[in-house]
Order: sequence, then C-alpha cells, then structure tokens
Amino acid sequence: MRLIAAFLKMIRLPNLFFMALTQVLFQFCIYYPLYDGHIPDSDLRRFILLVFASLFIAAAGYVINDYFDINIDEVNKPKKMVVDKVIHRRWAIAWHFMLSTSGVLLTFFALPFMKQWYLILANIGCVVLLWFYSTNFKRSLLSGNIVISLLTAWTILIIFFSKFNLTDAWGNSLASQPRFFRLAFLYAGFAFIISLIREAIKDMEDMPGDQKYGCRTMPIVWGVNAVKMYVAVWLVVLIAILLLLQVYVLQFKWWLAVAYSVPAIIFPLIVLLFRLRKSHTTEDFHRLSTLTKLIMFTGIVSMVIFRFYL
Repeated sequence: MRLIAAFLKMIRLPNLFFMALTQVLFQFCIYYPLYDGHIPDSDLRRFILLVFASLFIAAAGYVINDYFDINIDEVNKPKKMVVDKVIHRRWAIAWHFMLSTSGVLLTFFALPFMKQWYLILANIGCVVLLWFYSTNFKRSLLSGNIVISLLTAWTILIIFFSKFNLTDAWGNSLASQPRFFRLAFLYAGFAFIISLIREAIKDMEDMPGDQKYGCRTMPIVWGVNAVKMYVAVWLVVLIAILLLLQVYVLQFKWWLAVAYSVPAIIFPLIVLLFRLRKSHTTEDFHRLSTLTKLIMFTGIVSMVIFRFYL
C-alpha cells in the first residue's frame, strides 16, 4: 500500500484528475451541444483514448520532473519527496518510459495516421518537451514557464484539433461552426495565462532550492518584486478580458454565465492580485499557488454553463 500511495503521489493523481475533467467537460459541455446529431460513432472511442494518452504523458512528465529535481526537492519540500525515498530512481526512469510510450501508442490508436499524423507528432513532441523541461527549461529564465503553459493549453487544443483534419480545421468545418473555434481558444487562452501566473508564483515559492542549485528562474534573475509586477500585469490582463467577456455575453442575456463568472473566477483573481503585494514568505506564495489552482478549477468548470446555452 505504501508503494501504491507513493506512486499515485509521484504521478500527481489530483492534477491528472483535473486534466481529465477539463477534457471531459470540453467534450460533453461544448463539443456535444454544438454538434448534436452530427457526431461520428467512432468519436467517443477516440476521445477516451486521447484522454488516457494525455494522462499518461502528463504522468510521465511528473515522474521525470521528480527524478531530476531530487536535490532541489530536498530543500524545498523534503517531506513530500517520493523518488529516492520510497521509489528507487531506476524504477522512476522505467515508469517514465512505460507511461510515455503508452501515451504515444494510445495517441496512435486514437487518430488516423494518414489524416492526423501531425497530432501524433505533437504528442511525441510533448514527451520530448517534458523531458527537456525537467533537464533544462525549468532551470532557465521564462522558457520553462512558457513550455508548461503551452502544454496546459494543449490539453484542450488536442481535443479540438482531433475533431477535424488540418485542412478542414481552418476551412469548411470551422466556417460552419465558428463558436467551437472561439470557445476552444478562449479556454486554451485562459489555461495558458493562468498557468503563466501560477508558474511564476511557484518560482517564488521554490526560490530557496532553486537558488542553491544554480537555477536561473525569474525571481532569482529579476528579483521577487519584478516577478510580482510581471504576475500583476498578467492578472490585470486576464481580469480585463474576463470583464469584457461578461459585457459581451450580457448581450445574449446569459445571466447564469455572468452570475457564475464574477464571484467564482473574477473576484478570486482580484483577491489574488491584492494578496500578491503582501506576500513575502514561502508559505505566502504557497497559499497564492493554491488559490491560483482553485481559480483554474472554477474557470474550467464554467464549461458546464455552456451546456445550457449552446
């Protein structure tokens, strides 16, 4: 049981659940209502395989991240360590290989190679990016944050692009259903920006270990105050976009969408903005990171609302 608990901790089971929830909500609350009556019989099978492919690739990324972060984690979070404490490093590498391979194979089985080979290559690219994130990008200025934010957005975009061939995605299919395009990139954009915010906050939280082992993350290179300003700018941009979006949907009398978004997404973002200025310790930044994760959750759950309007 101890090994099972350690394994589930290593692959970040709650994060994987959140990823699966994101894809399930996008499939059933946005795609299904928009294309009701025009969905191929094979779509559900392909979707399930893609979800598991995404989960396996993400889990492999968490494993390899822990493998290369052993020294840093001994400083930042010694009580949460699994690799080299419960699970041997060799087993961690083996699990990374098995999970990555399974994720790529599931992508291959889910998609027609001749028509959507680019998505298979994209998921192989995700495996490669996660490896280099753990070995290089994470310790470099900005690049690691951008990589993780792009991969977070990809969680939604791979489901979107799996519905079309590449030539159709920008042609007839989207011309006939532009709302699907807009909603996909709206949520992918939200995921990207909120991930940029959270990664910067995590960099401030992890400064002690990162600094000790020569990482060049934003707070180490720029200083904490500059990173706070960087996060504040993204928060203001995100809040402004969401407020404009509320004004836009009010034209269609989507009262439920506004009644949910303002208290569940916009207000917590404003709270995060004000708490950011007063945060100084590792514990303060950990609380901000937790709040950011909660906002990510409430933002993604808002897809349920579209089930009533589409």
